Amino acid sequence: MPGHTDNTILINAPVDLVWEITNDLESWPQLFSEYASVEVLAREGQLTRFRLTMHPDENGQIWSWVSERETDRDALAVRARRVEPGPFEFMEIRWEYQDMPQGTGMRWIQDFAMKPTAPIDDAGMTDRINQNSRVQMELIRAKVEARAGRS
Repeated sequence: MPGHTDNTILINAPVDLVWEITNDLESWPQLFSEYASVEVLAREGQLTRFRLTMHPDENGQIWSWVSERETDRDALAVRARRVEPGPFEFMEIRWEYQDMPQGTGMRWIQDFAMKPTAPIDDAGMTDRINQNSRVQMELIRAKVEARAGRS
């Protein structure tokens, strides 16, 4: 069975601010702790193709891949997928935002499958993504709330 994760956080900030900050790809190295760089390769309407490069992992390995991300501001949703899947057979991500009285709900849903030759299986990657999603969401929450003056 392929991997699936579903993580949500409440950010005490208006949805417009959360949307603006989290969809500014060029600022992701300052927003996420795991990304060393983002290179936008192409933009066509609401679709952006970009290269993400991570900081070296615990073994010194630097991971990099090309993804596509399509924003839908009216639906408060983003769909993304890896174009260069690397160790994944596929990786698809959906970001959902919910305007709430106490702020903005931000949800990340990821569906993926690891290649048989990958250094980790679907269950192991599910655990890794769940742990890292919580860390990254907390960082984003703190940074967005600080920008909103609500930290």
